[in-house]
Amino acid sequence: MDIKLERTNIEGIPREDLEHFCRSLLQGLNACTHMVVEYGDNDHHKVEAALKAFALALRAATSIDGRRKGVPSTKGAM
Repeated sequence: MDIKLERTNIEGIPREDLEHFCRSLLQGLNACTHMVVEYGDNDHHKVEAALKAFALALRAATSIDGRRKGVPSTKGAM
């Protein structure tokens, strides 16, 4: 996780609490997950963008693909 926060407080929440929440969430998934914000001037918007992008990616990753039949597997195909 690298969201490049600069301020010590964002909307009254300590930066380390926001970073700890994000890191704990990503580690708790036990998945290879990256959260990176390359640039931005407003820490509030950086956190907001990172969490919204993560939520959209998680939704896409856990959604059922109506085009597929049966259990998604590569068994026997590789």
